[in-house]
Amino acid sequence: MSVRTLVGLAVAGVALTLQISTLSAQDNPVVVMETSMGAITIELYLEEAPISVENFLTYVDEDHYDGTIFHRVIADFMIQGGRFEPDMTPRATHAEIKNEAENGLLNDEYTVAMARTNAVDSATDQFFINGKDNAFLNNGVRDFGYAVFGKVIDGTSVVDAIEATPVDNSIPTTPVIIESLSRR
Repeated sequence: MSVRTLVGLAVAGVALTLQISTLSAQDNPVVVMETSMGAITIELYLEEAPISVENFLTYVDEDHYDGTIFHRVIADFMIQGGRFEPDMTPRATHAEIKNEAENGLLNDEYTVAMARTNAVDSATDQFFINGKDNAFLNNGVRDFGYAVFGKVIDGTSVVDAIEATPVDNSIPTTPVIIESLSRR
């Protein structure tokens, strides 16, 4: 083979690899969260966290998150929402799901994970967005861990603004409302 042919094959291989990785990312579901502080776009990792993603999308499709708040905000840590209305009334949930924290995804900055109680398989509708790399929340570091199932791909400045909002006992003094959450 000539050098020209080899270079052509190498370029074609790189192009095909880029096309495949782009297709893979495009296949992941994406949701847009409109909040009272701006929009956050999240890519969901269906292959790595199928139970968590299907659970989350069930709530999205039912408009469960619309009108709820980020009820737990801790600067330099995370923002949590999904269940409570502005007056802290909880919404009804579906059954608890299996914790997928062993999926290899890490609780890095701007990743989205399922919130849970001390029971490993207790996640329902609550989720959180990591405000920094939180390695201690990963599987096996201190306990079973928290299942990452997505990542913010647009709106990180909104996440940062929510994380910096004034709080009283980790509850924002002015409610940060999830106005809508829908598939893109």
